[in-house]
Amino acid sequence: MLFRKKNLYIRLVNYDKMDALKLEGSPKTPVVNFDPSEGLLELKGRSIPENSIEFYKPLFDWIDSYGNQPKEQTEVNIVLEYFNTSSSKCILDFFKKLETLNNGGKTAVSVNWHYEEDDEDMLEAGEDYQAIIDLPVKMIEVEEI
Repeated sequence: MLFRKKNLYIRLVNYDKMDALKLEGSPKTPVVNFDPSEGLLELKGRSIPENSIEFYKPLFDWIDSYGNQPKEQTEVNIVLEYFNTSSSKCILDFFKKLETLNNGGKTAVSVNWHYEEDDEDMLEAGEDYQAIIDLPVKMIEVEEI
């Protein structure tokens, strides 16, 4: 199923009982691939939407639904080349929702924070989240995002 919300195309794909959430990326928004059948949540690209709260709301709603029947293990891959200040708050809220699932014993959440080898800002951002959230965060250096 594909539907449009303003200039954002959202594709819900049915795997098992819960729909996957797949959003095509744009120059201002990341690719989103949330696959409940694999317990895989991925954000890739840039996150500088004009309204971060509006962009991230469907992601938060999806996580709330996923929390009803999560996989035993949930892997989160963050592969962002850049995000703005308002996105940083939404990303923290994203992690806080996952933290609730993890600490509630519903699923074991692990976060992989990818950053380019010369991008000290993204490394530092990942380390900041690592210090704030109660989830295991693995820092992964890559050649290019």
